[in-house]
Amino acid sequence: MARPYSMDLRERVVGMRREGVSCREVERLLGVSASCAVKLEAHERRTGSLEPGRLGRPPGDGKLGPYRVFLIKTVEARPDITMPELAAHLEEEHAIVAHPASLSRLLRKAGYTYKKNADRIGTPTRRRRQKT
Repeated sequence: MARPYSMDLRERVVGMRREGVSCREVERLLGVSASCAVKLEAHERRTGSLEPGRLGRPPGDGKLGPYRVFLIKTVEARPDITMPELAAHLEEEHAIVAHPASLSRLLRKAGYTYKKNADRIGTPTRRRRQKT
């Protein structure tokens, strides 16, 4: 994953631009693209800071968040339900299309696991809630 430029480099780029050095010259001297110099200046004007913005997705529950209770109740009512069946049930009840892996991630975050016993038969279990 890409990382933002260091604050030192950001300050040097913007400082050189304030002194009147062209973007192409900044590019040649500091090894950053001319567009980077322009974007750093615009970022400072817009936010008043050279600090990089947050990387990654914004925090939240995504599109399945509003259906979390519904999904958990469905799994508790039918502990042997498969993820494709759960996805079909969600689409049938709420017209929301979700990949089975997404449903699995949501249920794991809610504390649900799926264990196989010695006979290789799957057994849905509920993990104890962790204290937050």
